[in-house]
Amino acid sequence: MSRRGLLLGATALGGSALLSACGAEKAPLVGPPPVAPPNSPTPLTDAVTVQKMRSAARNREVNLVIIAPDRVSRVGMPVCVALHGRGADARTFLDLGVQDALNKAVAAGLPAFAVAAVDGDNYWVDVGKGDDPQRMLTAELPGWLAQRQLRPPTAMFGISMGGFGALRYAREHKDLKAVAVASAALFLSWPDAKSRKVFADREQWESHEPLLHTGELSASSTGVWCGNADPFARADRKLIKALDPVVAKMTPGEHNDDYWRGIMPEVLQFVGERIS
Repeated sequence: MSRRGLLLGATALGGSALLSACGAEKAPLVGPPPVAPPNSPTPLTDAVTVQKMRSAARNREVNLVIIAPDRVSRVGMPVCVALHGRGADARTFLDLGVQDALNKAVAAGLPAFAVAAVDGDNYWVDVGKGDDPQRMLTAELPGWLAQRQLRPPTAMFGISMGGFGALRYAREHKDLKAVAVASAALFLSWPDAKSRKVFADREQWESHEPLLHTGELSASSTGVWCGNADPFARADRKLIKALDPVVAKMTPGEHNDDYWRGIMPEVLQFVGERIS
């Protein structure tokens, strides 16, 4: 893709998903409203690339976004996969301060690593619609990274719906060195999950719901961040209580880009200390 094409792609970046409150209100989550392009598009350099890839697992083209520190060769770099929230796509990570946080981590002495993001949906699981994001992550993404001389994924980071997907992925990939989730969209009950109009039935939801499978997760490699005013705060507190992760941060904040930008340096520091 040309540099002009990349810049145009960056200006099309949308916002994060809006969330309705959990608990008593059971309205489904919706995608983001139309937003104006940023006043100055995210700079795209050789360290940051956006490409379209054909995913057989998802039966569509997806964005593949790779963000690496500046002035460092990407060859042989370890990779943390970043999973976006509902209504967004992989390009959302271009606008959340990821590269700046990577640059500062490297400047502080951490080994360089890359963040790779792809498009997902349906809480990053197979819900019987001929669209299997987990299979894409397992069977296709490592090959796409190898084509770009990057290592297979050894860490996961997920925001909102992506937190659900990252924890689901971690259940099947015990060798991950770090799993970080921010504002993880987890569900305390079947009526709550059903209201999202994603899962076919209760059995399907229960097979995927991270809160029902915390015994399959590694506390020593997991970090959880969530704002106290986040509609998923209650569910994330339950995750923290059940898993006792090595990092558990419930701090002031809501379910929005400002919160995720604010914690990004800490999240990537957590990943960087473990990924190499």
